[in-house]
Amino acid sequence: MIQLNSMMRKVILLMGMVIATAACNPKAEIGEEADIIVYGGTAAAITAAVQAKKSGKSVIVVSPDKHLGGLSSGGLGFTDTGNKGVIGGLARDFYHRVYMKYQDSTAWRWQKHSEYGNKGQGTPAIDGGARTMWIFEPHIAEEVFEDYVKAFDLDVRRDTWLDREQGVEMENGRIVSIKTLDGQVFRGKMFIDATYEGDLMAAAGVSYIVGREANSQYGEKWNGVQTGVLHHGHYFKSDISPYKIPGDSTSGLLYGVSAEDPGQYGEADKRVQAYCFRMCLSNHPDNRVPFAKPANYNPDYYELLARVFASGWRETFQKFDPIPNRKTDTNNHGPFSTDFIGMNYAYPDASYEERQAIIKAHEDYQKGLMYFLTNDPRVPEEVRNEMAQWGLAKDEFTDNGHWPHQIYVREARRMIGDYVMTEHDVFGEREINNPVGMGSYALDSHNVQRYIKPDGFVQNEGDIGVSPKKGPYQIAYGALVPKKEECTNLLVPVCMSSSHTAFGSIRMEPVFMILGQSAALAATLAIDQDVHVQDVPYADLEKDLRDEQQVLVKP
Repeated sequence: MIQLNSMMRKVILLMGMVIATAACNPKAEIGEEADIIVYGGTAAAITAAVQAKKSGKSVIVVSPDKHLGGLSSGGLGFTDTGNKGVIGGLARDFYHRVYMKYQDSTAWRWQKHSEYGNKGQGTPAIDGGARTMWIFEPHIAEEVFEDYVKAFDLDVRRDTWLDREQGVEMENGRIVSIKTLDGQVFRGKMFIDATYEGDLMAAAGVSYIVGREANSQYGEKWNGVQTGVLHHGHYFKSDISPYKIPGDSTSGLLYGVSAEDPGQYGEADKRVQAYCFRMCLSNHPDNRVPFAKPANYNPDYYELLARVFASGWRETFQKFDPIPNRKTDTNNHGPFSTDFIGMNYAYPDASYEERQAIIKAHEDYQKGLMYFLTNDPRVPEEVRNEMAQWGLAKDEFTDNGHWPHQIYVREARRMIGDYVMTEHDVFGEREINNPVGMGSYALDSHNVQRYIKPDGFVQNEGDIGVSPKKGPYQIAYGALVPKKEECTNLLVPVCMSSSHTAFGSIRMEPVFMILGQSAALAATLAIDQDVHVQDVPYADLEKDLRDEQQVLVKP
């Protein structure tokens, strides 16, 4: 008995030493394991995870978000479809599931189905023949993503944030594990960064860019500073003074106008296209929350808009795009709107705390704008009267004061990977040998800055809208993977390798879903064949893509 106790003491002592060693050595942390670790809670993240499970792989979704779906469930219900014929696979399945939700009569609470109409963005909202629906309410989209979680028994860790400073363990050019701020460790064979910001990619030491390349870098036309280029109507059509006292440059600048030189046409800069929230508004009296006055409201922030109204502009409601149940997907429109131009440059590389401050500033600006439009006497009476009929939808974003949980990060970091997509690919001027999906939307960048022209009047810069010359285009597999010397087991379907101008077309939610699924199929092959992601045989990947109904050529 005495000998047994002595042995037990030795075992206990040894176990204590092992535990102490593990606590002091992060590499000794075993953590939780899966074949594929997906970082992000976006639509791309969920489609990647679903495909991983369909392919027989274990997967853990490490999501910094509590709500799944990113912008698809965060207010962007008026889908940027482009050519819907190139939307296949799980992306099309998502829109089919949306369609099925609206076949239930209980989904039409605030409006009869027959009263809705059928307006979509370049396509009917409801395609009965294909059993797809492209326009939807935020909560319906979130329900679909939660249905995926249940149907495929996805392991999703919510509100779980990557330790961006010390949380990525690398060994021989591969990610071994990631650690989150709450101390959890996740080990995998393959990793997919499906965030809008590219945080895992950056923390792994993969090359990336923030801002616009010079036109000369890739021989492009629509990249770089675009002074004098005026598209979409999102510019000042009249001569409007940017000064507090009109015409007096000594009186100071109005809020939101930059005193910096905008730069030369076509040159590179580090500026980022504007962000906003895609608000879900309602004009149903029983489902409308009036626009409240923000605590730090300053009506002077909107003086420039008052001058736009004074010039005769009357397009306030042009992007109140209708979604079911008397609601809208409300987007930026015009020279001064919901885009908080110039206030997001630091966001891509900012700390979590700094990003939260930037997001809060955007929220305050946009809430203040809605209150201004509803109440300020400088706003034309007919606009105020119409605005008074609208408010935040009471039955949306109910745990966040009816405000979207996701800011529209139109662009943040972009990987510089094995292949860089440029406008030449979007325009069909180069042959893609290894397509993993297709895009079709126009080159679309929102404004990047608001500056003073040489004539002393204000103007916006950076808004671009140019349609692909030859229709839908292919997206290269090489644009989803880093350079081999940097990381060999990471795929990046959102902050993918693309120039600023090409990303303006690629950055649409259906495309992100397509690329998330394709990334998971490639990760599966890399595991099964024990190869680097850069060495996945394309013939095998192509077969799997086609088996999953991905569209790889023009329909």
